[in-house]
Amino acid sequence: MLRRVSEYCRLYVGLSFLALMCLVWGALVLPLHPLLPGRRGEALGRRVVMLGFRIYLRALSAMAACRFDLSELDALYDEPHGLILAPNHPSLLDAVMVISKFSNVACIMKSSLMDNVLFGSGARLAGYIRNDPPLRMIKDAVRALDDGSFLLIFPEGTRTVEAPLNAIKPSIGVIAKRARVPVQTLLIETDSAFLGKGWPLLRRPSMPMRYKIRLGKRFEAPAGNATEFVAGIEAYLRGELHGAALQPPLAASASTQNATEINFRERQPYA
Repeated sequence: MLRRVSEYCRLYVGLSFLALMCLVWGALVLPLHPLLPGRRGEALGRRVVMLGFRIYLRALSAMAACRFDLSELDALYDEPHGLILAPNHPSLLDAVMVISKFSNVACIMKSSLMDNVLFGSGARLAGYIRNDPPLRMIKDAVRALDDGSFLLIFPEGTRTVEAPLNAIKPSIGVIAKRARVPVQTLLIETDSAFLGKGWPLLRRPSMPMRYKIRLGKRFEAPAGNATEFVAGIEAYLRGELHGAALQPPLAASASTQNATEINFRERQPYA
């Protein structure tokens, strides 16, 4: 009973802390949009988001809610040019972990999140990219890469529901080919289904949860068929994740409805 009470407290404190940080930054950002247009606003917005997420992860670690091993990402600090970061997507914490390590990341986000009261203002100042309409998404992603940014894209298009990986969308191949930049795969391992697809926000997980990000293979920009390029990335990720040390159980509430939703999305041309 004491353990359950402790885990509920850590869950609510963690979620409340993140919500508070987002609300405060969102309110401060509103007057900055007209004052800091273009790259100046993007630079400030991305750095603040990085620092905010870094503080949040340290708070989760201090509460013994999570244990993070993100050290392999340090090897990417000195990258001189734009690079596509392509992780698998087991939970909502994935973007938080990656963005916390870099000050110049353009993230492709769902349009609903870009309009969300918690994340919208900060995401727009940081120059994050809406995932629709598809052609505009691709153009904005190529522009960000041409400017030297990292581009964070989850190639599954949504959180994983079919272990170890959902089918990868073709958009990552199109972007890599048009921008002529490589794709750096990232392998996110965890032993928890917390905030995975179908996990209720206030459902208590067992703590501490463990997360590790490994650097995967780097795929050079495709010169020819982007479809074969995407298939190669998918095959590689599946192989690596199948033997991962940390294996999350899929959320029990990720029902047939979720699988049907994924199958429908897989028939769409872009994430």
